[in-house]
Amino acid sequence: MGTNRSTVQTLTLPVEGMTCASCVARVEKALRTAEGVATANVNLASETVSLSFDSSRTDLQKIAAVVDEAGYKLIVSDAADITAEPSESAATPIDDRQERAYRKLRSDFIFSAVLTIPVMVLSMISVSDWFMRWSPLSTDEINRLVFLATTAIMFVAGKRFFIVAWKLARHASADMNTLVAVGTGTAYLYSTLVVLFPRWLGINHAGDHIYFDTSATIMTLILMGRVLEARARRRTTDAIKELIGLQPKTARVLRNGSERDIPAADVVTGDVVIVRPGEKIPVDGVITRGSTAMDESMVTGESMPVERSVGEKVIGGTINKNGSVEFRATAVGKQTVMAQIIRLVEQAQASKAPVQTLADQIAAVFVPVVISLAVLTFVFWYFIGGLPFTAAMINFIAVLIIACPCALGLATPTAIMVATGLGASRGILIKNAESLERAHKVQTVVLDKTGTVTEGKPSVTDVLPLNSSDERLLLQRAASVENRSEHPLARAIVDAARERGILPGVVESFQSKTGLGVEGRVDGQRVLVGSLPLMNEYSVATTEAEPQVADLSKAGKTLAFVAIDQMLAGVIGIADPIKPTSKDAVAALKRMGIEVDLITGDNVQTANAIASQAGVDSVIAGVMPQDKAAHVKARQQKGRIVAMVGDGINDAPALAQADVSIAMGSGTDVAMETADVTLMHGSLQGVVEAIRLSKRTILTVKQNLFWAFIYNVIGIPVAALGLLNPMVAAAAMAMSSVSVVTNSLRLKRAKI
Repeated sequence: MGTNRSTVQTLTLPVEGMTCASCVARVEKALRTAEGVATANVNLASETVSLSFDSSRTDLQKIAAVVDEAGYKLIVSDAADITAEPSESAATPIDDRQERAYRKLRSDFIFSAVLTIPVMVLSMISVSDWFMRWSPLSTDEINRLVFLATTAIMFVAGKRFFIVAWKLARHASADMNTLVAVGTGTAYLYSTLVVLFPRWLGINHAGDHIYFDTSATIMTLILMGRVLEARARRRTTDAIKELIGLQPKTARVLRNGSERDIPAADVVTGDVVIVRPGEKIPVDGVITRGSTAMDESMVTGESMPVERSVGEKVIGGTINKNGSVEFRATAVGKQTVMAQIIRLVEQAQASKAPVQTLADQIAAVFVPVVISLAVLTFVFWYFIGGLPFTAAMINFIAVLIIACPCALGLATPTAIMVATGLGASRGILIKNAESLERAHKVQTVVLDKTGTVTEGKPSVTDVLPLNSSDERLLLQRAASVENRSEHPLARAIVDAARERGILPGVVESFQSKTGLGVEGRVDGQRVLVGSLPLMNEYSVATTEAEPQVADLSKAGKTLAFVAIDQMLAGVIGIADPIKPTSKDAVAALKRMGIEVDLITGDNVQTANAIASQAGVDSVIAGVMPQDKAAHVKARQQKGRIVAMVGDGINDAPALAQADVSIAMGSGTDVAMETADVTLMHGSLQGVVEAIRLSKRTILTVKQNLFWAFIYNVIGIPVAALGLLNPMVAAAAMAMSSVSVVTNSLRLKRAKI
């Protein structure tokens, strides 16, 4: 029985208690086997899970019970906050929870560090004959003081490890908390028995057998590592916080003839909003009065202000630089461009890249394997190697403490979070981690012509009447039928007619010929406007136009043939100049070893002219929209990884076929969910930057995984051989996670 799409919910919720990749694997496994749950992706870096479930088969309380059974806690109280507005999208409740957790972690570390210092000092005094001569306290009294201080460290500052370890043990599971709890707990428990019941153990001189300083120092170092890691992890979400911060809190609206300041959340579609110089645009809209220069850098990544006037769109969160304007609100709340951007970035940050699969597989068995190795280490050194019990125990503890599944769990998500945030700040919206990873493999980029390589704002440059036709009549008839079309070339013809004072006539019938042109009746005459194949389809002779066609095509102009009552009335030349950045972007792609194809429905001569200007060598012209997809598929069948770059509308089949789909957006009128990557600024340089960002991100992930693996591969055997002090192991383990997060943060400064 199929799932009812209307009952499927997708949420991102906080999960408490996760500390390493083993936790991630355990939570995901529990959720994915739960009834009604379709998908579950856990992100250790943000301590959240993104899950889709069928609400007709389960509910949040049942899902939370499944997570609790696995030894963790799903926070369902934030669900309403998370789903209320994608513009906020749980950023506030999750961030607040993480901030509280960070403050608690920091206070625990400070408490532990303050007590560890006297524990270390007193431990050194108790084993020094010289110091004990001058000490007012006996060895037993010092040991008891150290015992009390260490107990406070273990069960006040370090209780988090023991609580989670106990919960997991009840379910026959283990994770990083288990390693810490068993490692520090073993040293603490043995030392406690030595201090309180030395005769039971047959020990006369307790000082040589006490390891409270080991337990205290290990706990403090691990807490220190957690604090540094948490502080670094908070910086991975800086980009999303900055985006949320761009949204102004208030708006000035015109209601009942008077201006009033209201919360931005209270603005409704249709409200007239007034914005003065230096103020932020509160919601999306269309300017109805005034003109200004807008700073849209936070959306498009372009630093230069953009001129906006009556009839043009403005984006919420952008800054009005130098003119007062009034605009009518067209999108508010979760419908605004900024809200969509924030939602997309959060979804991308919560997604999981395929490269993480290996780390997840290892994490699933990591902790049980480490515990087994630690036990084998103790057995070998005590029963075979002949070491005393305490020495064998120290080696056992060192193996437990040096192991670090945390770094494995953080290697990929931290890099993905930083990269998607960096991309958003540059006007590059990445749909998910899989798209970001796949982009670095691209070998061929297929470019649509109009609006991608060219400006997409064509204008009429030539009106050439033929067969005794009149120029004004030619333009009037063409504009009349094209006025019913939304194609950019149609708009150019209509605008040219209006500029000459020619008004479109009444069209009695209209038919669009996809990829060819349009047909209609004006004042009783049948008018055809379109390409040469359209003329051929209707058997319209075009021989007389061949000289003009050759000249205009060489100049890189698009041709619109106009026929009236089966006779060619003339040719209209339309120019669409290439974007200033197109040539440099194509050259950059070539330097990266990427093939570049130009594909268009335009004629061969025009396509070749544009390709020559842009520096593209491979040209496919005169194709229908569905043929573009066939070209992409043909490239893929040759073993190429193909990226298609288009406007996301008439290029939809090709975008869907491509390995990586890249949509050129204008920031306000773009379907951002349709493509793997959306370029808000509409520049081909964004394609280059997206691929470079992917390459840098994957390199960072590989570096992180390498260091996480090599650390454990080297550290665990060294500890097992008895060559590593547990306190040194604790410091190394604490720093391993910090180093991974810090390496990911380097992406913030990456030049793409």
